[in-house]
Formats: sequence, C-alpha cells, structure tokens
Amino acid sequence: MDITGSGVRIRQLQILREVMRAGSERLAAQVLRITQPAVSQNVKQLEEALGFALFRRENNRLIPTAKAWEFLRTIDAAFAGLDRIGPSIEFLRNNDTRLIGIAAPSAFSFVTLPRVVKRIREKSRSYTVQVKTGTYQQIAEHVLNGRVDLGISRLPIDERILDWMPIGSATNVCLFPENHRFAMQEMVTAEDLIGEAIIDIDPQFASHQMSVNALRYLGAAPEIVVEYDSNGHDIGFVTAGIGVSITNEIVAKEYANFGIEFRRFLPGAVYHYVVVWQKDRKLSDSLRFAAEQLAMGPTDQAA
Repeated sequence: MDITGSGVRIRQLQILREVMRAGSERLAAQVLRITQPAVSQNVKQLEEALGFALFRRENNRLIPTAKAWEFLRTIDAAFAGLDRIGPSIEFLRNNDTRLIGIAAPSAFSFVTLPRVVKRIREKSRSYTVQVKTGTYQQIAEHVLNGRVDLGISRLPIDERILDWMPIGSATNVCLFPENHRFAMQEMVTAEDLIGEAIIDIDPQFASHQMSVNALRYLGAAPEIVVEYDSNGHDIGFVTAGIGVSITNEIVAKEYANFGIEFRRFLPGAVYHYVVVWQKDRKLSDSLRFAAEQLAMGPTDQAA
C-alpha cells in the first residue's frame, strides 16, 4: 500500500524500521524472513522516493543518518497504533480482561508500581498490568512503539512526540545503612565521602558526576567498590553495609522498606519526574486513572 502522494510504501517503512532496530540488512532480513537483496532493494527505493540518504556505509556497516533517526520517530509513532490492534482485538473478544502497559526504571518496582497495580486491581479485577523496565530512553521507546501505554521518565523529554504530567522534583541524596555516621548529619558533602566505600552508578548518569567527580575535584581518589548500571541495583549493596550510594529523593523513597536512611547530598542536581504517553493520545478512563496513580510517586518517607 502506497502512502498517498509520497511514492513511499508501508512495506518499505517496515523494512527500514527493522534495519535500524537490527543494525544490519542481514539481521533485518532474518527477522522479516525475506532475502537480504530484497531488504537492500527496498531501502534503496525508499531513499529514492524520499530524496535523501538514510544510511552511510563505513567498513561494511550501515550507519543511519540524522535524518533517518528523525524519520524513524515519525514511523514509530505511526506504527504504534497498528501495534495496538492485536491487544485491542483480544479485549473485544474477551472483555473480562484489559491489559495496561507501564514502563519504568526498575527502582519503581519496590513501592510505586505495586501500589499502582493494587489500586488498579481494586478498581476492577478485569485489568491486567504488564510492567517493562529499562533506561529512560528505552522507556520512551516502549511508549512510542506502543509496547506500553504509560511510562515514568524524567525531563527533558521530546514534547513533539510525548505528552506528560508531573510526578515531582527531587534533589540528590546520599543513601546509607542505619546507624551510619551520616545519620548524625543534616546533609552529606563530597568531602564527607573521602575514605567511604562507594556504590557507584555508571559514569553516564548525573549522580556519578555529583559524587565521584566532586571527590576528584577535591584531590581525593574515590573508593568505588561496586559499579552498577541501573537505578534500583544499589540498594542491596547499601543494605548489606558494603558502602554508600548517591541517588535522588524520589528513588530513595522507593527503598522505604529496606531499613536504610538518606540525607541531602551536595553538590546536587534537580530531577523532574513525569508520567509520559504518546502525543495527542486520548487516554481512556482506566489509563487516566493509572496515570494519576503513577503521578502520586512513591509514598513519603522522612529522611
């Protein structure tokens, strides 16, 4: 089927989408169960119809252009509605169940998501909730691709493709076991971390910049004993007394039942958490209810 007036076929967009997801024409061909030459031909024809290049080739690898990534966002938004047809048909066939998809960082599985799921089930036991976790980028992709209905993310987001409502703002805090010396302080500074064993998040995250780089600025070598790559993976190590961690207030409140404490950490940053969904999507009553429950964030836990 051609897209009116463009010379572009929907099948070509499906193939482009798979090539960019798989990272190569060979892998895309395997997923689509067609030949690699067929994939190459469709990509070439699509580029001709569009009038601009989608890839450049370096060392036999396909490198998507900036225009290709921009175009993919439009394609994903268009296909999101098609991806939702299957679950919608199932709901119409058997209306005693309804799937609500939510994506969030894994840390929100401790307090916020269980509370939200409980409230949804109290509202109606016909609803089933599917939870996906990942990075903020992966959460946005889950929402845009229609794999979930709602996501928990942080600003900034691309408001051209996502709508949102606020959850709350949070500053950095230092997380530590009960009876730690930091419990006697109103706040913790980078200087206080000198000599402390640190459970540190991957360097790409802002909390790493707040703690480890601040220590290095002071001329002290940080004692990193564990490095993790996702919010929620530090709590076990902190609870075990292995070291302290830097996170933010909203994530720290997810750890309310682990018997830990936290104090404001300086230098710090401000994080703005939001509930997101596809741009201009009209939320059903059940999704609006779920979004409002997510927007309540974790239960309050005094520091």
